[in-house]
Amino acid sequence: MTAAEDIIRSVRDLPSLPGIVAELLATMEQEDIDTHALAARITHDQALSAKTLRLANSSFYGLQSKVTSIAQAVSVLGFHSIRTLVTACSVTASFTPRPGGQFDFAAFWRHATAGAVCARVLARHLGVNVDTAFTAGLLHDLGTLVLVTRLPDEYAQVVQWQREHDCTTAAAEQALFGTDHAAVGAALAAHWRFPQQIQAAVAGHHIVLPDDDLAPADLTTVVQAANVLAHALDLGGAENDQAPPLSLAVWRAFDLDDAAWDGVFGEAEQMYQEMSGALAS
Repeated sequence: MTAAEDIIRSVRDLPSLPGIVAELLATMEQEDIDTHALAARITHDQALSAKTLRLANSSFYGLQSKVTSIAQAVSVLGFHSIRTLVTACSVTASFTPRPGGQFDFAAFWRHATAGAVCARVLARHLGVNVDTAFTAGLLHDLGTLVLVTRLPDEYAQVVQWQREHDCTTAAAEQALFGTDHAAVGAALAAHWRFPQQIQAAVAGHHIVLPDDDLAPADLTTVVQAANVLAHALDLGGAENDQAPPLSLAVWRAFDLDDAAWDGVFGEAEQMYQEMSGALAS
Protein backbone atom coordinates (compact mmCIF):
# COMPACT_ATOMS: atom_id res chain seq x y z
CA MET A 1 0.00 0.00 0.00
CA THR A 2 1.35 3.42 -0.92
CA ALA A 3 1.57 6.27 1.57
CA ALA A 4 -1.27 8.01 -0.27
CA GLU A 5 -3.51 4.93 -0.03
CA ASP A 6 -2.66 4.58 3.65
CA ILE A 7 -3.67 8.19 4.31
CA ILE A 8 -6.98 7.77 2.48
CA ARG A 9 -7.72 4.55 4.35
CA SER A 10 -7.00 6.22 7.69
CA VAL A 11 -10.00 8.48 7.13
CA ARG A 12 -12.23 5.51 7.86
CA ASP A 13 -10.85 5.40 11.40
CA LEU A 14 -12.19 8.88 12.16
CA PRO A 15 -15.34 8.98 14.25
CA SER A 16 -18.67 9.71 12.64
CA LEU A 17 -20.19 13.14 12.95
CA PRO A 18 -22.99 13.56 15.49
CA GLY A 19 -26.40 12.36 14.35
CA ILE A 20 -27.82 15.87 14.21
CA VAL A 21 -25.23 16.86 11.59
CA ALA A 22 -25.99 13.85 9.41
CA GLU A 23 -29.68 14.70 9.64
CA LEU A 24 -29.09 18.34 8.73
CA LEU A 25 -26.79 17.60 5.80
CA ALA A 26 -29.35 15.16 4.41
CA THR A 27 -31.83 18.02 4.16
CA MET A 28 -29.75 20.30 1.91
CA GLU A 29 -32.59 21.06 -0.50
CA GLN A 30 -35.53 20.67 1.91
CA GLU A 31 -37.49 23.47 3.50
CA ASP A 32 -40.06 21.66 5.67
CA ILE A 33 -37.94 21.28 8.82
CA ASP A 34 -39.16 21.19 12.42
CA THR A 35 -37.25 24.21 13.69
CA HIS A 36 -38.69 23.86 17.19
CA ALA A 37 -37.12 20.41 17.57
CA LEU A 38 -33.87 21.77 16.15
CA ALA A 39 -33.83 24.62 18.67
CA ALA A 40 -34.42 22.17 21.51
CA ARG A 41 -31.45 20.03 20.44
CA ILE A 42 -29.14 23.05 20.16
CA THR A 43 -30.18 24.27 23.60
CA HIS A 44 -28.74 21.09 25.16
CA ASP A 45 -25.27 21.89 23.75
CA GLN A 46 -23.74 24.77 25.68
CA ALA A 47 -20.94 25.57 23.20
CA LEU A 48 -23.24 25.37 20.21
CA SER A 49 -25.83 27.54 21.96
CA ALA A 50 -23.23 30.23 22.63
CA LYS A 51 -22.07 30.26 19.00
CA THR A 52 -25.63 30.34 17.71
CA LEU A 53 -26.46 33.39 19.81
CA ARG A 54 -23.22 35.10 18.81
CA LEU A 55 -23.97 34.54 15.13
CA ALA A 56 -27.52 35.83 15.50
CA ASN A 57 -26.23 39.01 17.14
CA SER A 58 -23.38 39.58 14.68
CA SER A 59 -23.27 42.52 12.29
CA PHE A 60 -23.78 40.03 9.46
CA TYR A 61 -27.51 40.07 10.25
CA GLY A 62 -27.70 43.67 11.45
CA LEU A 63 -30.66 43.16 13.77
CA GLN A 64 -32.06 46.08 15.72
CA SER A 65 -32.73 44.12 18.93
CA LYS A 66 -30.64 41.56 20.79
CA VAL A 67 -31.40 37.86 20.31
CA THR A 68 -31.52 36.15 23.69
CA SER A 69 -32.90 32.64 23.12
CA ILE A 70 -32.08 29.74 20.81
CA ALA A 71 -35.67 29.55 19.56
CA GLN A 72 -35.47 33.22 18.60
CA ALA A 73 -32.04 32.67 16.99
CA VAL A 74 -33.34 29.80 14.87
CA SER A 75 -36.23 31.98 13.79
CA VAL A 76 -33.94 34.90 12.94
CA LEU A 77 -31.12 32.99 11.27
CA GLY A 78 -33.19 30.51 9.35
CA PHE A 79 -32.60 26.80 8.93
CA HIS A 80 -29.82 27.08 6.35
CA SER A 81 -27.61 29.24 8.55
CA ILE A 82 -28.23 27.04 11.58
CA ARG A 83 -27.31 23.94 9.59
CA THR A 84 -24.03 25.50 8.52
CA LEU A 85 -23.24 26.60 12.06
CA VAL A 86 -23.97 23.16 13.56
CA THR A 87 -21.89 21.47 10.88
CA ALA A 88 -18.95 23.87 11.32
CA CYS A 89 -18.95 23.46 15.11
CA SER A 90 -19.07 19.67 14.85
CA VAL A 91 -16.28 19.53 12.29
CA THR A 92 -14.14 21.84 14.43
CA ALA A 93 -14.67 19.60 17.45
CA SER A 94 -13.57 16.55 15.45
CA PHE A 95 -10.01 17.84 15.03
CA THR A 96 -7.91 18.85 18.03
CA PRO A 97 -4.68 20.79 17.45
CA ARG A 98 -1.60 19.17 18.93
CA PRO A 99 -0.19 21.17 21.86
CA GLY A 100 2.80 23.13 20.64
CA GLY A 101 1.97 22.41 17.00
CA GLN A 102 3.10 24.87 14.35
CA PHE A 103 0.05 24.71 12.06
CA ASP A 104 -1.97 27.93 12.06
CA PHE A 105 -5.50 26.68 12.76
CA ALA A 106 -6.79 30.24 13.13
CA ALA A 107 -5.61 31.08 9.62
CA PHE A 108 -7.14 27.83 8.35
CA TRP A 109 -10.58 28.77 9.68
CA ARG A 110 -10.24 32.32 8.40
CA HIS A 111 -9.67 30.92 4.91
CA ALA A 112 -12.56 28.48 5.38
CA THR A 113 -14.86 31.37 6.27
CA ALA A 114 -13.52 33.36 3.32
CA GLY A 115 -14.17 30.41 1.01
CA ALA A 116 -17.71 30.16 2.32
CA VAL A 117 -18.40 33.85 1.80
CA CYS A 118 -16.89 33.90 -1.70
CA ALA A 119 -18.88 30.79 -2.67
CA ARG A 120 -22.09 32.43 -1.48
CA VAL A 121 -21.39 35.60 -3.47
CA LEU A 122 -20.45 33.67 -6.62
CA ALA A 123 -23.19 31.03 -6.46
CA ARG A 124 -26.05 33.21 -7.62
CA HIS A 125 -24.15 34.07 -10.81
CA LEU A 126 -24.35 30.39 -11.83
CA GLY A 127 -27.81 29.71 -10.41
CA VAL A 128 -26.39 27.52 -7.62
CA ASN A 129 -28.09 27.39 -4.20
CA VAL A 130 -26.29 30.04 -2.14
CA ASP A 131 -26.70 28.24 1.19
CA THR A 132 -25.34 24.97 -0.16
CA ALA A 133 -22.47 26.93 -1.71
CA PHE A 134 -21.70 28.58 1.64
CA THR A 135 -21.53 25.19 3.37
CA ALA A 136 -19.35 23.67 0.63
CA GLY A 137 -17.05 26.68 0.69
CA LEU A 138 -16.69 26.41 4.43
CA LEU A 139 -15.76 22.71 4.25
CA HIS A 140 -13.71 22.58 1.04
CA ASP A 141 -10.33 22.14 2.82
CA LEU A 142 -11.45 19.41 5.23
CA GLY A 143 -8.63 17.17 4.07
CA THR A 144 -6.06 19.60 5.44
CA LEU A 145 -7.42 19.00 8.94
CA VAL A 146 -6.96 15.25 8.51
CA LEU A 147 -3.35 15.63 7.35
CA VAL A 148 -2.41 18.18 9.99
CA THR A 149 -3.86 16.28 12.94
CA ARG A 150 -2.97 12.76 11.78
CA LEU A 151 0.50 13.55 10.40
CA PRO A 152 1.61 16.71 12.21
CA ASP A 153 5.38 16.17 11.86
CA GLU A 154 5.10 15.20 8.20
CA TYR A 155 2.85 18.16 7.51
CA ALA A 156 5.43 20.50 8.96
CA GLN A 157 7.64 19.25 6.12
CA VAL A 158 4.89 20.15 3.66
CA VAL A 159 4.90 23.73 4.95
CA GLN A 160 8.69 23.86 4.65
CA TRP A 161 8.60 22.39 1.13
CA GLN A 162 6.04 25.00 0.08
CA ARG A 163 8.25 27.81 1.33
CA GLU A 164 11.38 26.45 -0.31
CA HIS A 165 9.74 25.76 -3.68
CA ASP A 166 7.34 28.73 -3.75
CA CYS A 167 4.42 26.50 -4.70
CA THR A 168 0.85 25.90 -3.64
CA THR A 169 0.02 23.76 -0.63
CA ALA A 170 -1.57 21.10 -2.84
CA ALA A 171 1.62 20.83 -4.91
CA ALA A 172 3.73 20.42 -1.76
CA GLU A 173 1.35 17.74 -0.44
CA GLN A 174 1.56 15.82 -3.72
CA ALA A 175 5.34 15.97 -3.60
CA LEU A 176 5.59 14.56 -0.08
CA PHE A 177 2.45 12.44 0.34
CA GLY A 178 1.55 11.44 -3.20
CA THR A 179 -1.91 12.86 -2.59
CA ASP A 180 -3.38 16.18 -1.53
CA HIS A 181 -5.96 17.61 0.83
CA ALA A 182 -8.66 17.63 -1.87
CA ALA A 183 -8.49 13.84 -2.28
CA VAL A 184 -8.27 13.27 1.48
CA GLY A 185 -11.16 15.68 2.06
CA ALA A 186 -13.28 13.89 -0.52
CA ALA A 187 -12.66 10.59 1.28
CA LEU A 188 -13.70 12.20 4.57
CA ALA A 189 -16.79 13.78 3.00
CA ALA A 190 -17.80 10.34 1.73
CA HIS A 191 -17.10 8.78 5.15
CA TRP A 192 -19.31 11.40 6.77
CA ARG A 193 -21.97 10.92 4.07
CA PHE A 194 -22.04 14.50 2.91
CA PRO A 195 -24.36 15.17 -0.05
CA GLN A 196 -22.86 14.05 -3.34
CA GLN A 197 -22.54 17.56 -4.74
CA ILE A 198 -20.50 18.66 -1.70
CA GLN A 199 -18.31 15.56 -1.99
CA ALA A 200 -17.68 16.48 -5.64
CA ALA A 201 -16.89 20.10 -4.78
CA VAL A 202 -14.39 19.08 -2.09
CA ALA A 203 -12.75 16.58 -4.45
CA GLY A 204 -12.59 18.94 -7.41
CA HIS A 205 -11.76 22.33 -5.96
CA HIS A 206 -8.16 22.20 -7.26
CA ILE A 207 -8.85 20.69 -10.68
CA VAL A 208 -7.54 22.87 -13.51
CA LEU A 209 -9.59 22.37 -16.66
CA PRO A 210 -8.13 22.85 -20.14
CA ASP A 211 -8.74 26.39 -21.37
CA ASP A 212 -10.95 25.25 -24.23
CA ASP A 213 -13.24 23.21 -21.94
CA LEU A 214 -16.64 24.48 -20.82
CA ALA A 215 -16.92 24.48 -17.02
CA PRO A 216 -20.37 23.40 -15.84
CA ALA A 217 -22.57 25.82 -13.92
CA ASP A 218 -22.45 23.72 -10.78
CA LEU A 219 -21.29 23.72 -7.16
CA THR A 220 -17.79 22.46 -8.00
CA THR A 221 -17.19 25.37 -10.37
CA VAL A 222 -18.39 27.80 -7.70
CA VAL A 223 -16.07 26.35 -5.04
CA GLN A 224 -13.10 26.26 -7.43
CA ALA A 225 -13.52 29.98 -8.09
CA ALA A 226 -14.32 30.79 -4.45
CA ASN A 227 -11.16 29.10 -3.20
CA VAL A 228 -8.97 31.04 -5.64
CA LEU A 229 -10.79 34.29 -4.88
CA ALA A 230 -10.39 33.83 -1.12
CA HIS A 231 -6.65 33.33 -1.58
CA ALA A 232 -6.27 36.14 -4.13
CA LEU A 233 -8.03 38.66 -1.87
CA ASP A 234 -5.87 37.43 1.05
CA LEU A 235 -8.94 37.27 3.25
CA GLY A 236 -7.47 34.57 5.49
CA GLY A 237 -4.27 36.50 6.08
CA ALA A 238 -2.09 33.37 6.05
CA GLU A 239 1.68 33.72 5.89
CA ASN A 240 3.18 32.84 2.50
CA ASP A 241 -0.28 32.40 1.02
CA GLN A 242 -0.39 31.69 -2.70
CA ALA A 243 -3.48 31.63 -4.92
CA PRO A 244 -3.79 28.39 -6.89
CA PRO A 245 -4.39 28.62 -10.64
CA LEU A 246 -7.93 29.21 -11.90
CA SER A 247 -9.02 27.60 -15.13
CA LEU A 248 -9.89 30.02 -17.90
CA ALA A 249 -12.87 27.72 -18.43
CA VAL A 250 -14.07 28.46 -14.88
CA TRP A 251 -13.50 32.20 -15.30
CA ARG A 252 -15.53 32.15 -18.52
CA ALA A 253 -18.35 30.19 -16.90
CA PHE A 254 -19.30 33.22 -14.83
CA ASP A 255 -19.42 35.48 -17.93
CA LEU A 256 -18.92 38.67 -15.89
CA ASP A 257 -17.41 41.91 -17.09
CA ASP A 258 -14.76 43.83 -15.15
CA ALA A 259 -17.30 45.99 -13.33
CA ALA A 260 -19.26 42.94 -12.22
CA TRP A 261 -16.09 41.24 -10.95
CA ASP A 262 -15.20 44.39 -9.02
CA GLY A 263 -18.63 44.16 -7.42
CA VAL A 264 -18.02 40.51 -6.51
CA PHE A 265 -14.67 41.38 -4.93
CA GLY A 266 -16.13 44.24 -2.88
CA GLU A 267 -19.15 42.24 -1.73
CA ALA A 268 -16.98 39.29 -0.70
CA GLU A 269 -14.61 41.50 1.29
CA GLN A 270 -17.46 43.26 3.09
CA MET A 271 -19.32 40.03 3.85
CA TYR A 272 -16.13 38.42 5.14
CA GLN A 273 -15.54 41.26 7.58
CA GLU A 274 -19.08 40.88 8.88
CA MET A 275 -18.97 37.10 9.07
CA SER A 276 -15.44 36.29 10.25
CA GLY A 277 -16.06 37.00 13.94
CA ALA A 278 -19.36 35.14 13.99
CA LEU A 279 -17.90 31.75 13.02
CA ALA A 280 -14.60 32.13 14.87
CA SER A 281 -13.82 29.58 17.54
